[in-house]
Amino acid sequence: MASFSLHSHPSTFPFYYSSLSTPSNSWRCINFQFRTSKISCCLSIQELNDVKSDADVNDNLRVVFAAGGTGGHIYPAVAIADELKIINPTTQILFMGSQNSMESSSVPSAGYDFVSVTTVPLYRPLLSPKNLLLPYRLIKSLIQCHSALKDFNPDIVVGTGGYVSFPTCLAAALWGIQVVIQEQNSVPGIANWVLSFLAEKVFVAFNSTIECFPRKDKCIACGNPVRLSLRTYVSKAVARFNFFPRLRKEEEAKARVLLVLGGSFGANAINIAMLNLYYQMLMEKHNLFIIWQTGVEAFNEMESLVRNHPHLLLTPFLHSIDLAYAAADLIVSRAGAMTCYEILATGKPAILIPSPNVAEGHQFKNASLMADVAGSRVIIEDELDSITLGTTIEQILGNEGLMAEMSERAFKAAKPGASAEIAQHILSLVESSTQKK
Repeated sequence: MASFSLHSHPSTFPFYYSSLSTPSNSWRCINFQFRTSKISCCLSIQELNDVKSDADVNDNLRVVFAAGGTGGHIYPAVAIADELKIINPTTQILFMGSQNSMESSSVPSAGYDFVSVTTVPLYRPLLSPKNLLLPYRLIKSLIQCHSALKDFNPDIVVGTGGYVSFPTCLAAALWGIQVVIQEQNSVPGIANWVLSFLAEKVFVAFNSTIECFPRKDKCIACGNPVRLSLRTYVSKAVARFNFFPRLRKEEEAKARVLLVLGGSFGANAINIAMLNLYYQMLMEKHNLFIIWQTGVEAFNEMESLVRNHPHLLLTPFLHSIDLAYAAADLIVSRAGAMTCYEILATGKPAILIPSPNVAEGHQFKNASLMADVAGSRVIIEDELDSITLGTTIEQILGNEGLMAEMSERAFKAAKPGASAEIAQHILSLVESSTQKK
């Protein structure tokens, strides 16, 4: 199976789709027209012979999730899947993603079946020689997706983003399977913009995002689904002792914990700013503790440069992110969509440093929205240095009233029931579809 990412403006992207059916509805055809070539391909599709009765809908519910690339796409899908299993434990779930990827390890770890596929990224600029074989790769991807979907025979496909989401959802729509998509960012990318025409429902995180889609009647502002572990209460003291077991009880009451999230793979600008800052902060503020996720690819270099300190925990990746959020008083992070929403859900003050390398400026838009709804501080990367970051950290940690206000605003902006609401919509769509049959 393969995946495809689209990152162009809808008015200029050279892709056109049409679906044609014969009277018997046994064939569906796709026409792909690019500026450099035009290719038509027909997929022979065997229609479902077994029609589920209304009574069997819940017992036989089968759901495919297409999610991959980053935790921001994977974790919302896992959260929705968890909720479906809570509502209906007999639900059969399959995740589709890329081989040797983050999802290939994290999805099975979450307890779900996974099938790997070959992804087909769209390179920039659009006319790059690397894109010459794109039409052929996309068709191959669609055929692989169709094969996997046919084997699993799902009632509905849920796309939450990543290269795998586009071809999986498109193949599902061509086969006549219901599709829904979930957009985490404040402004959608072109892939979800295109898929919104084929989707039954579009679940978005913010009310303002609805205005970005052409079919606003399909959109439902539910919030972003966050992992169940983040919605489970853990006391700040218990969480802190998990990371700093030598912390005395009398110290914990006065402690201030800074959580630095350098991304899953590493945010070089954040790591460098912290490298020039952390030791002076720890020396000057004896009640300060730092949990610093460097990112996997940056860890070895950072470990060789950072001095050991009893109030510092340096780690490549935080597997217990729920405990890290619970322990923290302030978070320094990139502005990925799911990280932003997890900050809201846990009610944490935050300093956001949006990545300038993310397509279509998504992180800057996410950070700007966070500043509006939760009072988060935003530092763009061009202005980031140890002085600016240190001053901002001190201004927030040193002001109890400000931290309380930021926390309250974050909680008010969050929608903790997002995964449950989306799961209920999915069940309703499947039930309605079965009744029509």
